[in-house]
Amino acid sequence: MPNIRIRSATAALLLALATIALPAAAQEHGDAALPAWDQLSAAQREALIAPLRQRWDDHPGKRARMLEHAERWQQMAPEQRERARRGAERWRQMDPDKREALRALYAHMRTLPEAERDALRKEWGAMTREQRRAWVEAHPAPPEASGPPAPPRGR
Repeated sequence: MPNIRIRSATAALLLALATIALPAAAQEHGDAALPAWDQLSAAQREALIAPLRQRWDDHPGKRARMLEHAERWQQMAPEQRERARRGAERWRQMDPDKREALRALYAHMRTLPEAERDALRKEWGAMTREQRRAWVEAHPAPPEASGPPAPPRGR
């Protein structure tokens, strides 16, 4: 049974990768419509899969998280996926200090009840840069936090 779950999650990961990679490939090759997955050549499929396979093999400790992300991606509506893509792009473009501050903020928020999260969000918005820096030093992000923070569960 776990084999089936891994296969379906791998397929979901591949689909997620393809939805990100194919628009870039379309721009690179002009605006010509690219074929459906079944019409791609073996070399094209391998080019799409290779980065994912490498990440999967290089990070065995992150496989469960990758699988969870793929399953969550499959359940998202197209608008949610687009919002996630835009958020990931914003995250990549963000200043490293700001990313670290947001990692710390979101990690701490996950531990709070909703009312306290809302209060902290308002307080954060009113803080100066120095106050935020001091808050982050007092509440550092957990070391395993990497990449964009996951949205709070239950939203």
